[in-house]
Amino acid sequence: MPDPAPPPASPTAPPPTPPTPPVPLAALLAREDLGLRQVAGPDARAAGTAVQWVHTSEMADPYPYLLGGELLLTAGVHITDPADPADAGGSLDAYVARIVAAGGAALGFGVAPVHDTVPDALVAACDHYGLPLVEVPRRTTFSGVARAVWRLMAEARHAELRRVTEAQQGLATAAARTDPVPAVLRQLASRLSGTAVLYGPDGTELQSAGLMREAARDALRDLTGVVRRAAPAAPASAADTAGATHLAAYALGGGRGFALGVATDRREPGDHTIAGAAVVLLSLLTGEHQSTSEAARSTALVRLLLGAPAHEVGTLLGSDLWTVVHARGEQTTPLSASALAAALGTALVDPGEHAVRLLVPADRELTPLEGWTLGASAPAPAAGLAAADAQAARALRRAEATRVPLIRQHANGVADLIAPEEADAHARVLLSPLSDNEPLLSTLRTWLSLHGSWDRTAVALGIHRNTVRQRITRCTTLLGTDLNDPDVRMELWFALSRAH
Repeated sequence: MPDPAPPPASPTAPPPTPPTPPVPLAALLAREDLGLRQVAGPDARAAGTAVQWVHTSEMADPYPYLLGGELLLTAGVHITDPADPADAGGSLDAYVARIVAAGGAALGFGVAPVHDTVPDALVAACDHYGLPLVEVPRRTTFSGVARAVWRLMAEARHAELRRVTEAQQGLATAAARTDPVPAVLRQLASRLSGTAVLYGPDGTELQSAGLMREAARDALRDLTGVVRRAAPAAPASAADTAGATHLAAYALGGGRGFALGVATDRREPGDHTIAGAAVVLLSLLTGEHQSTSEAARSTALVRLLLGAPAHEVGTLLGSDLWTVVHARGEQTTPLSASALAAALGTALVDPGEHAVRLLVPADRELTPLEGWTLGASAPAPAAGLAAADAQAARALRRAEATRVPLIRQHANGVADLIAPEEADAHARVLLSPLSDNEPLLSTLRTWLSLHGSWDRTAVALGIHRNTVRQRITRCTTLLGTDLNDPDVRMELWFALSRAH
C-alpha cells in the first residue's frame, strides 16, 4: 500500500471556530429521519466526535478546502474503480489520510447515485486512521444532512443561552444574600458541576465550594498565581489541566490581588461566560475586604463614632484634602453605586436614599460620567467635610436644574460665610409658602438657574412655556415678592440651594 501524499505545512494560526456550539456526531446518527449509519472508525458516542461544519466535495484531495472539524460529504465520484482492490485501496488510503491531516471530524458517504455500497477499501482506511465513516442512505440528500446539522446547532445555541441566562440570574440572587461570597461560589460550582475557590492576594484559600482532588487543588493554586501577580502584563485569565481536570483562573478587579479558581471535569459551551459573570460579582464583593488603608479608614470611623474630633482622625483617611461628590443616576442601585465609586477611584461611598455620596481624594481628576449627574465640593480637610457635603448637595441641585453632567462648587462663596444652621432656618421660613408644592419649587429653581428664560426652562423641565409662566406667577403670589428684583432672586437662589 503506497504512502499517502504528505499534507502541506500547517498554518501559523488555527482556523476560527464557528460562533455556534459543535454538534455531537452521535446526535446526528440518532436522527431517524436521516437514517445515517456509522460503518467504520471509533464509536462516535464513546469518542465524543463533534461536527463544527458540513462540507460537500468530490475532489480526490479535499485537504486544501477543509478548515478542520467538518463532516465531509461525498458520493465517491473520484473513486474510479472500487472493484480493483489495489487501485482503490491505495487511492482511498491516501484520501482518508489527507482528511485526517486536515482535521476532518468525520466522512459521510452517499450510496447513490454513483455507488450502491460503501467501498470496502474506504471502510478499511477509515478504521486504520480512526476517522468515523457514516453511510448516507439513498433517500437522504446531502442538503438534508446539512440542514439537520444547522438545526442541531441552533438548538444547542439556544440551550447554551438559556443555561447562561439562568446561571447569571442564580449568581445575581446569590450575591444579594447575607453571605454573598460563599453563596456565589456555591452557585458557580453548582452551575459548572465543579469546584470554585476564592484566593487572597497571598494565595491563601479564603472560600471554596465543591470537591476537588488534592493534586488539582495544588495546580489550581499555582495557576491563580499567574493572574494574581501585580505586573502590568499579568493576564486576566489563565487555563490549564491537571490530569483529567480542567483548570481556569481569573483575576478579580480592583487590583487587590484576589483571584477566582475553577476546576471542572469537562468544559461546556458557556462555562467561560458564566465564570465571567461570577468574576464581576466577586470583584465587587471582594472590594469590601479591607486592605491596610481601608483598615485605617475603619479605625477613623470607629473613633469618630466614639466622639473623637474630626481633625484627630483626618490623617487616617489617607488624604489631607477630600472632595465630596453627590451623584444621581438613571438607575441608582448598590451595585451601580459601587461601579461609580470604582470609576472615581474611591472606596468611600454611601449609596444613600436620595443621592450617592462619595469621598474622593482632592488630587483625583473628576470628569463627567455617562448616566450620572455629579455635584462636587471644593477640596476640604477632614474637619471641613460637613460643609463640603452641603456644597456638593448644592452643586448637584444646580447640575440637575441646568442639565449639566458635572458642576464643581467653589469654596469661600457667600454661603460659606453663614452658619449652616442659620442658613437652613432662613431657607425654611422664606420658602415655606412653597414647601408643599414640589413642581413650583422645581420650576423656580430651574428658572432662576437659567436667568429667567421661559423657553430654556420649559425645555429643561419638558413642559410648555405657558406652564412655566403660570407657575412663576403663582410663586410670585405665594411668596409676596417681586421676582424681577435681582436682590430677591439672589436671596431665593440662596434659600433654594439650602432646601433639601
